[in-house]
Amino acid sequence: MRVRIVFSLKNRGGYVPFHHQFLLAQTIKGLIMLGKNEKFFSYTQYNFSGLKGQIKISRKGLHFYSSKVTLVFSSSDQEFLDYFNSVLFAQKELLVGALQLIPESVENEEPVSITDSVKFLCISPIVLVPASFNDESGKRFISPELDEFSDLLYDSTIARMEASGKYKPEQLADFYKFQLVADKEYINRIQASHKKFARIYPLYDLDIKYEVRGYTFPFTLYAPQPVQQFVYENGLGHFSHKGFGMLDVAQADTDSIRNEADLEVNYA
Repeated sequence: MRVRIVFSLKNRGGYVPFHHQFLLAQTIKGLIMLGKNEKFFSYTQYNFSGLKGQIKISRKGLHFYSSKVTLVFSSSDQEFLDYFNSVLFAQKELLVGALQLIPESVENEEPVSITDSVKFLCISPIVLVPASFNDESGKRFISPELDEFSDLLYDSTIARMEASGKYKPEQLADFYKFQLVADKEYINRIQASHKKFARIYPLYDLDIKYEVRGYTFPFTLYAPQPVQQFVYENGLGHFSHKGFGMLDVAQADTDSIRNEADLEVNYA
């Protein structure tokens, strides 16, 4: 289930780095630990977007000027969502970067139709290869046109579905169809304008800074419906619990999401 969390912004003009997923990941992990439910201390089956609101861009990052700031948060586990929201809304204020945020409300996202063929938009970068300390392999570029691109995402998705404990081995064995087809027109347009759809992003784990390559472009995913539903609710690729790999279904009313994806290309 996906929810939209609404915050009041106490200090208009405050800012966060353009890619601020690592700040949100630290805040979310802190809230999970603050609730003192050991069941969720190592829980990773969730995903979240960047902060959204009326912004201006500077060298420092994104300056927010709207009275409200929103965050899309998602997980297939209702118990975890309820736990997280209860801890979040017990806080009077949160500091994320230079933003002072006051939790105000939470609402369910409108349900969308998920089939075995879905066109997705990336609203946070997809990571294909996990990061390792003192190892450059996590930054290797892999063309979306190669079978390896889909194969790596398939392997990580099935591993995460298995780790969730919600699927039997025979079910997972049936989920062998998995093909990601990039929007070639979009990629050609980005490359023709000398912009990038793949960049290096910072990631922090256990106080160690890593760097990973993330990809942002529209694509069509061909996979069984349960797999599509899983990646829609839990993200695609590695480090979804760090705010990577959040997707949205491409629809006529997703202009705000599309604009955010364009910002990712231009300024990340």
